[in-house]
Amino acid sequence: MRNIDENEAPAKLEGKFTAIAVCWLLGNGCLFSWNSMLTIEDYYSSLFPNYHPTRVLTLVYQPFALGTIALLAYYEAKINTRIRNLFGYSLFFLSSLLLIILDVATSGKGGIGPFIVVCVLSGAFGVADAHVQGGMTGDLSLTCPEFIQSFLAGVAASGAITSSLRLITKAVFENSQDGFRKGAITFLSISALFELMCVFLYAYVFSKLPIVKYYRSRAAAEGSMTVSADLAAGGIQTVQSGGAEEDPKRLDRLSNKDLLLQNKDYAVTMFLLYVLTLSIFPGFLAEDTGKHSLGSWYALVLIAMYNVWDLIGRYVPLIDSIKLKSRKGLLLAAISRFALIPAFYFTAKYGDQGWMLFLTSFLGLTHGYLNVCIFTEAPKGYKGPEQNALGNLLVLCLLAGLFCGVTSDWLWLIGKGW
Repeated sequence: MRNIDENEAPAKLEGKFTAIAVCWLLGNGCLFSWNSMLTIEDYYSSLFPNYHPTRVLTLVYQPFALGTIALLAYYEAKINTRIRNLFGYSLFFLSSLLLIILDVATSGKGGIGPFIVVCVLSGAFGVADAHVQGGMTGDLSLTCPEFIQSFLAGVAASGAITSSLRLITKAVFENSQDGFRKGAITFLSISALFELMCVFLYAYVFSKLPIVKYYRSRAAAEGSMTVSADLAAGGIQTVQSGGAEEDPKRLDRLSNKDLLLQNKDYAVTMFLLYVLTLSIFPGFLAEDTGKHSLGSWYALVLIAMYNVWDLIGRYVPLIDSIKLKSRKGLLLAAISRFALIPAFYFTAKYGDQGWMLFLTSFLGLTHGYLNVCIFTEAPKGYKGPEQNALGNLLVLCLLAGLFCGVTSDWLWLIGKGW
């Protein structure tokens, strides 16, 4: 990714720290609703005890996310990024709101009917995730690395925040009548309000920041059509110029196939990273870690530990001296993480909760660290439209890894005899 001399255009680069903060909040919104659903798994497990909601909801979510991102990645060059991202955040908000309405309408009762509706809304979260995560990642890939790092840190922070809020609501409502339900509704209400805030942040704040308009204008000059609506929202009209006739190579861009072939090592690394993580988190941590002194708090603490260390891991690459930049090094690191599968299995079977907490923390730390290393290194050296396309392709690999990880988790469950 090209560096900019800040002395050349200081006015155009104003608002960098505001943009970083907004990226962090938008990253939160990317998975806040979905993490909310995962984090209240103890409530859904009590409501639908025969349906393995933690695993089923994740399994339902993934095909919708993967199918949607595959279509969006294929047509990304023709898609209005502004409409795409606003649709995704709005769908997150509406789906969170519908979960609350469903719970109120059924008075917190279980059964196959409400469970099917919850599954449908889980699928809606998958569609929203594909719109937002792919759209924002592609859009931020054509800006500076600090923006994409902040967005990815926000994605992880959503897990840490939701886990912390769930521990608080569980503590507050644990001994009250219908405490599980009160905590879950409080949680979902916070989630819906946060997603609504993200809609307004993206629609009325982010596009008007001078530094954001600068990067998008540069991408438009290189032939990107996806940023035109966001530029218009920021007060900049794009027009078709004759630059292509004067310099045909200026608007040329690599095809998605060429980009994927040139970055196949990054793609494989991203895929393996998520296959491993999702084969353990959250299903295995929520259901297969045995009985311990923490009781019903144990699964929540494990999930919280994963989310906190995932967040920490996404800030480690900011220290350039310990940031892994080698393509081969990243691939080897992703492959080596598969040693965690037998480690978790034997720790759950024979170890105590201290070792399980350590392994969970290491899983989160390495996941977050490698994520940021890949997403910030891969776009370097490409033009704006290519960076946007590559960001979408990497998210496609990410969600493919998620799907395969969840599938392997299900195969583990079936092997146990359900």
